[in-house]
Amino acid sequence: MADEPIGSGPVHLTLRMGPKLTRPVPSEVTEALLSAQITMTSGERSGFQLAFDLTKRGLITQRLLPEGFFDPKTRVIAITSIKGTPTVVLDGLIVRQEVGASNVPGQTTLTVTGEDLTLLMDLEERTDRYPNLAPSKRVERILQKYADYGITPRIFREQVHQPPHEQVRVDYQTGTDLQYVNELARANGYTFYLDPGPTPGRSTAFWGPEQRLGERQHALNVNMDVNSTVDQLTFAYDGTAREEPQARWQDPRTRDSRLLPQPDISPLRPPLGRRASPALKRKTLSGTAKKALEQAQAEMLGRAATSADAISGSGQLDVNRHGYVLRPRELVGVRGAGVTYDGDYYVKSVTHNLRPGSYQQNFTLSREGLIARSGTVRP
Repeated sequence: MADEPIGSGPVHLTLRMGPKLTRPVPSEVTEALLSAQITMTSGERSGFQLAFDLTKRGLITQRLLPEGFFDPKTRVIAITSIKGTPTVVLDGLIVRQEVGASNVPGQTTLTVTGEDLTLLMDLEERTDRYPNLAPSKRVERILQKYADYGITPRIFREQVHQPPHEQVRVDYQTGTDLQYVNELARANGYTFYLDPGPTPGRSTAFWGPEQRLGERQHALNVNMDVNSTVDQLTFAYDGTAREEPQARWQDPRTRDSRLLPQPDISPLRPPLGRRASPALKRKTLSGTAKKALEQAQAEMLGRAATSADAISGSGQLDVNRHGYVLRPRELVGVRGAGVTYDGDYYVKSVTHNLRPGSYQQNFTLSREGLIARSGTVRP
């Protein structure tokens, strides 16, 4: 999304729909839109829900609904335009429709619910083999099948190099493409998600570590009088969230087993807090003894990294008041919460709630420790 200030400018929502290639919806559909809710979460499939007003003699009731315009697997693209700057916030497929009929005039509604394009990867179970392919190469081969939907892969090489040895082991996929890609991501401490845009009909499939480096978004201000952009922020420190994984590996030649040393998670989780939370729980990983050493090390690193975030935050903001659209899966600073919880956070999820004249965002934040590492936060 463009990092442009919103001020008090108007917010417009544009919808495009179609079986595969989309086109702008009729004006009657846009005018009937009551609300739009779009949820985007790191490492999870994005979801959406659109509610429309149904009238007895309206275009939706008389023609579009009977003709299958809102049927499951119909593609939906939503673009928000703020002060003339368009941003794609949704590219997904309808999976469910509901009609709520009412005796009260104006209370009959059509609600369509859907998920992002990763749904395509979760519709068919398959068995496949990947001889002599590293995990990132397997993901690349799988994502090539979805290029017709405008999906461009952005794949990072795994942190722990795992050279394939076909003579010793051949990796198999059993299940859907999405299940296997997520399985490979978890085994390497990575995340997988689909990022819509930057243009309608295009999206990026991200497979790699959470992006915790780079420029911060404009800060969330709380308890700062007229400078506050968020009414309330709630923080929590869960002492049992972080785990210390324990893994054993057995040398196939000597049959000797040993406990693997604890990995350094900073390449996957660059620290955002000055005082890291300790791992109160120990988790024994099963099945690592018979895996290749590199695979066992990668799984151990992944488990240690993904369980590191013991600090979480949540809140709600008004986009016009904040002045910017908060983007998920990036960094943002917090000011006004006190020494313990101020500083930079990773935006774990964002839910866009749009209604006529209103644009609200619910969000969750996370990091691995307390107290900001820097004395300044981007305004």
